[in-house]
Amino acid sequence: MTAFVITGTDTGIGKTVFSAALAGALGAHYWKPVQSGLEDGADADTVARLSGLPADRILPEAYRLTRPLSPHRAAELDGVTIDPARLALPPHRPLVVEGAGGALVPITRAMTFADVFGQWGLPVIVVARTGLGTINHSLLTIEALRARGVTVHGVAFVGDANPDNEATIAEMGRARRLGRLPILRDLAPDNLAAAFAESFGPDAFA
Repeated sequence: MTAFVITGTDTGIGKTVFSAALAGALGAHYWKPVQSGLEDGADADTVARLSGLPADRILPEAYRLTRPLSPHRAAELDGVTIDPARLALPPHRPLVVEGAGGALVPITRAMTFADVFGQWGLPVIVVARTGLGTINHSLLTIEALRARGVTVHGVAFVGDANPDNEATIAEMGRARRLGRLPILRDLAPDNLAAAFAESFGPDAFA
């Protein structure tokens, strides 16, 4: 059954909101294996609030790290050694797995998220901004993933419409444009679900 990994071209671009919408639309289980930064709540809390999923579909993180830093450094400061064996995929399906930040964010000083994505063998959705700078960031992300044998399912944009940027990334990256989720002023579960259904076609995640 359906399983996707969600990565971003940077941090703070709407990846967690997209993950919540996708998980809710698929009725999936959601898993963020490594959470860095707990002061403002975990991303799993945001997904639980926005997705409409029952509590048992929000799976516990393998690691919860205190500081909002790259996992490799957050773990060091917390005195935690990240064991790759604990990052094995859970068996639940459908499944939405969210990375932290971008694809080349280090989990340890010897391993990035993209490395783990390659081991998992699941298709990856790249969440990208629509504004200035996104072409470079998106194409570099797609290239880094494919260099590790990762299948790029497509690119999901977040932000105001920018048809040329979106088309250029899809064409030059030889990647499918899945759709674009607008920025919602009222970020509530019903509004998010409606915007997601309007923004992404029924075959986008088939």
